Amino acid sequence: MKQTTLCYIDDGTRYLMLHRVKKENDASHGKWIGVGGKCEADESPDECMLREVKEETGLEITRWHYRGIVTFISNTWPNEYMHLFTASEWQGHIDMDCNEGDLAWIAKDKLMDLKLWEGDRIFLRLLLDESTPFFSLKLIYVQDEMTTAILNGNLLT
Repeated sequence: MKQTTLCYIDDGTRYLMLHRVKKENDASHGKWIGVGGKCEADESPDECMLREVKEETGLEITRWHYRGIVTFISNTWPNEYMHLFTASEWQGHIDMDCNEGDLAWIAKDKLMDLKLWEGDRIFLRLLLDESTPFFSLKLIYVQDEMTTAILNGNLLT
């Protein structure tokens, strides 16, 4: 199973989001996601997240929280474990010229207005809820449609 990371950089009222519009054959083309990517050999999830954020934004994350793990099962794309992070402190300036897509700060109360994966809507709500410090979420997709979501062992309706 492939291992990936996704980080939502939080300035208090907004998340730094990536609009995936620059790569062909991108499973997330046209959608908004956090910043992240595939883990390299011998790389921990933390190391991967820090490297991916630096590569895609130019920022060096100095304070972060490991918030959850999402298991993606798909009949179209490779199955994956995605490690979710939020980051609240960083150094440097954002390089808005990302080769993955267009970066933009999005107000937290506007996130659900974006074109998102259905499963992302679930975990974004969990990230915004400070009473949920860590979670395990399993998402099953057929084509691009989420058919099942299981949060901490409980089927969501």
